[in-house]
Amino acid sequence: MELWTAFTIGLFGSFHCVGMCGPLAMALPGSGNGVVPDLIQKSIYNLGRILTYSLLGAIIGLAGHAVSLAGLQRPLSVLLGMLIIAGAFLPMISSASKQRFEPLQHFFTWLKQKLKQQLNRKGKGMMLIIGVLNGLLPCGFVYVGLASSLTTGSIVGGMSYMALFGLGTFPAMMLMAMAPNLISLNARRRINRYLPFMALLLGCYLVYRGLMMANI
Repeated sequence: MELWTAFTIGLFGSFHCVGMCGPLAMALPGSGNGVVPDLIQKSIYNLGRILTYSLLGAIIGLAGHAVSLAGLQRPLSVLLGMLIIAGAFLPMISSASKQRFEPLQHFFTWLKQKLKQQLNRKGKGMMLIIGVLNGLLPCGFVYVGLASSLTTGSIVGGMSYMALFGLGTFPAMMLMAMAPNLISLNARRRINRYLPFMALLLGCYLVYRGLMMANI
């Protein structure tokens, strides 16, 4: 999978992430020592998210390597593309998925409790831990990124893909942490209306890539 798509998904998908993780980013405590120390603290938080995405990408990349060895990359790319297209415009699919994987809600509840505990703590590693935990929160565009990283067919490829995805989310999340009122709620809602079309384009690209893979 071409790495440029990872940064693009992260960049545009981050406006969706802002709606979900934005309140957490806004709740991050400041350093109290000026703009530069505060900027460093918030950067460490975002580094934690990117580290988690990269680790998840490595795990998914390992699975992708097995798929590649089995010679199933072509049908996998087509299948993932079709699932992304369907998920973008059929809310009933996502609702059914949530019910099917309801046991995961216990993990996410535990995760949110741990995040609240970290927000009340002080220490140099607190921001990094919050970022690492934040990276595990459920997010549709993270799942899209992970699905795409599966097609890289290697651990390094999957890790690199999700690292670039995380870097794509960095600008919007950093803005929310440093200037919470800069991106209004209405602006985020308007942007979110167009995000399904981005998922549609990516899904179509994966289908096309899979169909043309034998000719590449």
